Amino acid sequence: MSLTSGEECHVIRIGPAGVSLERPRTRRCIRRGQRRQSPSDGVRARGTGPGGAAGCHPGRVTSEFVVHRPPAPLRGLVAEAVGYAQDGLEPGVHRGLPSPTLTLIVTLDDPLEIAAHPDPAQAPGRYEAMVGGLHTSAALIAHPGRQAGLQLSLTPLGARRLLGLPAGALASLDCPLDAVLGPVARELVDRVREAPDWPARFAAADAVLGRVAVPRPDPAAEVAEAWRLTLASSGRLRVAELARRVGWSERHLTGRFRAETGLGPKEAARVVRFDRARRALSTRVAAGGAPDLAGLAAATGFADQSHLTRDWRAFAGLSPLRWLEAEFGIVQDRWAPGPAGSGT
Repeated sequence: MSLTSGEECHVIRIGPAGVSLERPRTRRCIRRGQRRQSPSDGVRARGTGPGGAAGCHPGRVTSEFVVHRPPAPLRGLVAEAVGYAQDGLEPGVHRGLPSPTLTLIVTLDDPLEIAAHPDPAQAPGRYEAMVGGLHTSAALIAHPGRQAGLQLSLTPLGARRLLGLPAGALASLDCPLDAVLGPVARELVDRVREAPDWPARFAAADAVLGRVAVPRPDPAAEVAEAWRLTLASSGRLRVAELARRVGWSERHLTGRFRAETGLGPKEAARVVRFDRARRALSTRVAAGGAPDLAGLAAATGFADQSHLTRDWRAFAGLSPLRWLEAEFGIVQDRWAPGPAGSGT
């Protein structure tokens, strides 16, 4: 990890031993006991840069992820910004998982190909730039072995100022960016693609979005407080307690909360809890530790390991260990997934 050009961003290269210096590596077969890691958030995150299916393919593999801190005018609107560039991967499918943020992506080369959206009624599509709302099931993102772009994680409560509409209007949808931002989307794509390096790309995105972000009516204070409490508690507060604290009935809170964010309070709590668990698991395994799903469940607010596994299957379509194996190829023999229904 290194600080680049005085910018508030980090350049990270991912190698078979985890985070390393900026050196491309020779592609090898990914076997049990080896690690191929991408960041914990995923390209749609609903997360930070996609992974790919493990495989064996000749040639060089490069994976670059650049984390950028949004400038002050965008803080509270953009939770995180990440640049990603991968090449030489085995073509495959990445799962874009539910998270507590909307996702805005500007691609640098090939369009983003979403083979299956969180809403099964939405047809597959290819996007030069897109924005996706909060969701509770995985998107399937196909890639040909390379992908590059910027991903910005947008806060639900900042959607009105940045996108001109509540996050609830985009619930479970993936939209071409120009359908939401109009001609500004074209400017954003062109300026990001014309920029020569990551600091310049981030600066271009910050400038365009900073101009777009104008004062608009804020969400109701009670909804904002319920969202804050959900994040602060890592999804552990019950709806009844949220309602009591903001002074609304459960029914009224649920309706207003869903209209603003795209999820009901109970769904939001589950997504926040799952997101915390996913990040913790990815970090733990990337550092060489065992998954320890029972400990993970206890630390992140699940009743037990079975509860964790049920929610993981619901959100990711796979159990935790099978998800690790599919995304990163890092399941070792002693962690090998058991038969269906085993809880792993």
